[in-house]
Amino acid sequence: MAREEALITAFVDLADTLVEEFDVIEFLNRLAGHCVSLLDVDAAGILLTNPQGRLHLIAASSEKARLLELLQLQGYQGPCVACYTERRRIDYNDADPQAPVTDLPWPRFAKAARQEGFHSVCALPMRHNGQVIGALNLFRAEPGILDERNAMLGQALADIATIGILQERASRQREILAQQLQHALDSRVIIEQAKGFLAHRLQVSLDDAFNALRTMARSGNRKLVDVALHVVTAPESAPRRPIADPAAEES
Repeated sequence: MAREEALITAFVDLADTLVEEFDVIEFLNRLAGHCVSLLDVDAAGILLTNPQGRLHLIAASSEKARLLELLQLQGYQGPCVACYTERRRIDYNDADPQAPVTDLPWPRFAKAARQEGFHSVCALPMRHNGQVIGALNLFRAEPGILDERNAMLGQALADIATIGILQERASRQREILAQQLQHALDSRVIIEQAKGFLAHRLQVSLDDAFNALRTMARSGNRKLVDVALHVVTAPESAPRRPIADPAAEES
């Protein structure tokens, strides 16, 4: 019963990402901690991609796991990197610790894993709807493939964490787009105000007033909205007669 309660707590914890000041590093450190406490593993690490698709170490439950993750990133090889690039579960098993590391996949990783006391790894893709954003990596001191029950639970934890991260990213992107749209709308209002002011002062059409604003912006190498804001907030500085466009004169 205690394990069932811990599972419920873990899933609720990982599902709650739409909160203020969401911290993805703390979120994934909690994921690593849940994996160690709930699964038959000794350590966990998480690799996540940046917007350019490059893997980075984001969280690890122990220093030993952190070092192994960094080693894989340096050479871009190992079970955790393979999990991400092949987009599937990868199992690494050092069944005979006395065998030469050259007999194992990724010998450099195998040697380092032995030194750190790990003899098996279950690397699980962090994926949703065909998109893979990283890998959840489960390290074990004992040789042997992680049993299916624990592997399925690990994948479920990885999946819900992935959904949470993608949801938070989408929410943040929507917020940025909303801010950009609002900025554009606010800028347009300021430009319209400046157009109206210049049209009245120069006794020209609104189109000519807009062209005057553009000419002022080009000649001063400034943004159109900045020139318009200056006209609106400091009307005494606005021109009192039509402005010749240097670009038009050159042409």
